[in-house]
Amino acid sequence: MRAGVVALRPIRLRDAGDWSQIRQRDQQHLERWEPTAPGSWADRNGFWSWPPQWMALRGLARRGQSLPFVITADGDYAGQITLGNVIRASLRSAWIGYWVSSTSVDGGVATAAVSLLVDHAFGPAGLHRIEATVRPENEPSIRVLTKTGFRQEGLFQRYLDVAGDWRDHLCFAITAEETGPGLVARLVQEGRAERV
Repeated sequence: MRAGVVALRPIRLRDAGDWSQIRQRDQQHLERWEPTAPGSWADRNGFWSWPPQWMALRGLARRGQSLPFVITADGDYAGQITLGNVIRASLRSAWIGYWVSSTSVDGGVATAAVSLLVDHAFGPAGLHRIEATVRPENEPSIRVLTKTGFRQEGLFQRYLDVAGDWRDHLCFAITAEETGPGLVARLVQEGRAERV
C-alpha cells in the first residue's frame, strides 16, 4: 500500500503505551465516531485503561467470540481492528469494527486491514457473513467498506449512542461468496497493493 507494509497481529498487553499515545493525540479524530461511554476521554484512553480492555478482548478471543488485532504500517502501531459477536453454527457471522490513527488515514491502511481480516474470517476462521455499521457522515469509513466490496443493506435508525446522542447508522455486509479469490488478491490484481 502507499502507506507501506500493512499487517495485522494479535493485541498485546505491552501495546498500552502506543495505544494510549495515539488515542490521546487523536481524540478529535476518533471521538466523534465512537460510542458514548462514562468518564472522560483521557480516563478511557489512558495507559492504565488498556490492561482491562486487553483482558476483556483476550477473554472473548479465547472463547471464540472475538478476533481482536492491532493494525501495523511498516511495523508501527497504526490502529486496531476487531471481529466481534462471532456466532458459529448455521449463521457463522460477525461484525467488523476498526479505527486508524490520524497519520494513517490516507494511503490505504484501513482498506488493507479490512481486506486482511475479511480474508482471515472467510478462510481459517470459517465465517460466512460480516457486517459493519457506520454513521452516514463518516465518508472515509464508507469508502473503505465500499472499496473492499461491502454492500449497503439498510439504515438503522437511532442505532447507537455516539457523541452523546442516538445516531443513525448505515448497515453494510459482505459474504464469502462475494469475495472471489479474496480481498487482498483483489487489491493486488487492481494494482492498489503488492504482496510481500
